[in-house]
Amino acid sequence: MKRLLYLFSFLIMVSCTATKKSTTKNAPVRLKIETDSGTIVVRLYDQTPLHRDNFVKLFKDDFYDGLLFHRVISDFMIQGGDPNSRNAKPGDTLGEGGLNYTIPAEFDSTLFHKKGALAMARKGDNVNPEKASSSTQFYLVDGKKLTDKELDVMEERLKFKIPESHREIYRTIGGTPFLDMNYTVFGEVESGIEAVDKIANAPKDNLNRPLTGIKMKITILK
Repeated sequence: MKRLLYLFSFLIMVSCTATKKSTTKNAPVRLKIETDSGTIVVRLYDQTPLHRDNFVKLFKDDFYDGLLFHRVISDFMIQGGDPNSRNAKPGDTLGEGGLNYTIPAEFDSTLFHKKGALAMARKGDNVNPEKASSSTQFYLVDGKKLTDKELDVMEERLKFKIPESHREIYRTIGGTPFLDMNYTVFGEVESGIEAVDKIANAPKDNLNRPLTGIKMKITILK
């Protein structure tokens, strides 16, 4: 009888452990982007696994270390990740570099271009109708606050409805809603948005490249 009770207790313990393991979610991936203008911590979304895993792989390969934020526009975004920027000379045109693949779009209507959103750049619709993402180039949204009237005009021009929950954020925090469902958003800034603002407002040339190189170094946070 005792042996049966021990067996029953053991089976219950194993069952509970298995249930706990199956319902436990992995912690989100968080990365630290260090620059001369400050440190930015970003969290990657699990809803976009192809983009998340690609970004982590590139980080593990030290791909991004020493690359520049080569295109910065105040109230819009800061863009980096072009491998040609690592040893670029002042005046060199940047923005065409990358690895020999693209990432299929992972659009999710709940992920949008609020201020601080992390998204992948891509080639234009004329050569990229599938809206596939660049292998390496990403941007962080600086954005600006928008009125309901501005959002109404945007809806009419782009032929899509902006959810009220998104509108509230665009009104109070800001963003770039005209990019929604056109470029894959795969993460967001958790801290360091002031560094994004500082980089976006850096002195730049007529191609929006900062006059002083703004390098990045990416590390993973536990």
